[in-house]
Amino acid sequence: MGNSAPSPGQRPQLPTTESAVTAVRQVAEEYRLEVAVTDDIGADVTSRRTSAGAFAVLDPDGSLPHEAFVELGGDPVVTVQLFPEDDAKITVDGVEFADVPRDAVPAFLRSVYGGLAHVKTRFFPPGQWLVVPLPGDETYKELILGGALSPWLARRIR
Repeated sequence: MGNSAPSPGQRPQLPTTESAVTAVRQVAEEYRLEVAVTDDIGADVTSRRTSAGAFAVLDPDGSLPHEAFVELGGDPVVTVQLFPEDDAKITVDGVEFADVPRDAVPAFLRSVYGGLAHVKTRFFPPGQWLVVPLPGDETYKELILGGALSPWLARRIR
């Protein structure tokens, strides 16, 4: 099996939820993480399907929407919810990153598990943010709510 990591500034194209799940499994394999996947297939079971009629399995265009929830074992606790609309919600130790493009998910996970993600603190106004840098000068930053840091987050303070 070859190296599946994208070169800097370049990301794989993940046109489907299944291709994104495969990419997440590859990252999990690289970092020797356990992975559990729950699939929801059909407009009647996916979370964002308001355009389909009641009890409809297909979207109006005849497609079969696929959503997946992925739990990665290890430290930190990470979950990835992949949506049919080409985006994802990634939660890292309770910090939620919504609307991450599906194509950015593997690079995001590599940044978290590769040690690039860090916590930025500010004294005035007070706050703590989880910062996840990606190749190509793309960065995701979310406020850590509640003030209590998990042990993993505490070790990432810069």
